[in-house]
Amino acid sequence: MKLENRNIIIDGLDKIILRELMSNSRKSINEISKKAGISGTAVHQRLKKLQESNLISSFQMVLNPKLLGYKTLAFIGIYLEQAIKNPEVVKKLKEIDEVIECYYTTGNWSIFIKIICKDNQHLMRLLNEKIQTINGVSRTETLISLDQQISRQIKI
Repeated sequence: MKLENRNIIIDGLDKIILRELMSNSRKSINEISKKAGISGTAVHQRLKKLQESNLISSFQMVLNPKLLGYKTLAFIGIYLEQAIKNPEVVKKLKEIDEVIECYYTTGNWSIFIKIICKDNQHLMRLLNEKIQTINGVSRTETLISLDQQISRQIKI
């Protein structure tokens, strides 16, 4: 790994290590070292450098929300009364556990959020009682996801 024009350039060994972890973040250093053809110590050192460079932003477990009863996934475009209200609105959105992603966008909406709900009634309650009542929100547009067809990270 090296830094070039503020971009991180990764070599073939880094790619092998990253691909192995992206496919299964619980893969052992030993397994990765065999695949890469280098020692476990070398894999560990490269991983440490990749983490310190912030190329690896996190190691996380991903839960299946459907198994916890969250069957409805929706995207909500939020129109603000004034753009200056953005920080206040985002602060309030952070207090709503069902909001799992939030983006400041160009285009029609000022804010675009991803939300998970148990069902459509739960979604309606959140919209009517929590999101649309936030000071600064003028209106919302909701898109309900029928199915996620692609989920992936950037290819390396």
